[in-house]
Amino acid sequence: MLKQFLPAQHVKSIFDISPDMLVQKGVKGIITDLDNTLVEWDRPDATPELIEWFTSVKEKGILITIVSNNTQQRVRSFSDPVGIPFIYSARKPMTRAFKRAIQDMKLKREEIVVIGDQLLTDVLGGNRLGLHTILVVPVASTDGLWTRVNRKMERMILGWMKKRGMIHWEE
Repeated sequence: MLKQFLPAQHVKSIFDISPDMLVQKGVKGIITDLDNTLVEWDRPDATPELIEWFTSVKEKGILITIVSNNTQQRVRSFSDPVGIPFIYSARKPMTRAFKRAIQDMKLKREEIVVIGDQLLTDVLGGNRLGLHTILVVPVASTDGLWTRVNRKMERMILGWMKKRGMIHWEE
C-alpha cells in the first residue's frame, strides 16, 4: 500500500530536472502540477527562470501539460501566457485527467513523467497509472486549507516510509 505513495525520484526543485536527462531517459512528455510545484500557490504568473526552463524543455521536443486541481480561471491565467496546455479541476489522484493528458500528448505511458509536490495527489495519481513520478519540494512554505490537511497526512506517510527504509532523502 505505501508503495503507491512512493515517488520514483525526489528533487529539490523543478530546476533540478534537466531536459537533457529527460531526453536520455526517453521522456517525451511531462505532466506537471502547478501550485507549489512550478510557482507558489498564490503567484499568478511564471517567473523568468521558469519560462526559461519551459523553453529549454520545449526545445528538446518534450511536451508539457499542466494538470491541476485548481480552477479553470487560475490555471488558464497561468498557462495561456506561457503557451502550455492544461487540465483544470483534475480531481487528482483520480486518473481521468492523467489519462486525458496522455491521450492529448499522443504518447505512451513509459514516455511520460509526472512532476508534483504532493504525495496524495500527484505521486499517487501518477503511480496508479504506472507513470514515472518525480516529487519536488514545495516552492512555498504556505498552502491553501486542503493542502495543509494533505501535508499532515503526507508527513505521517513519509515517516512510515522512512522507518521502513523506503526513502533515502532529507525532507
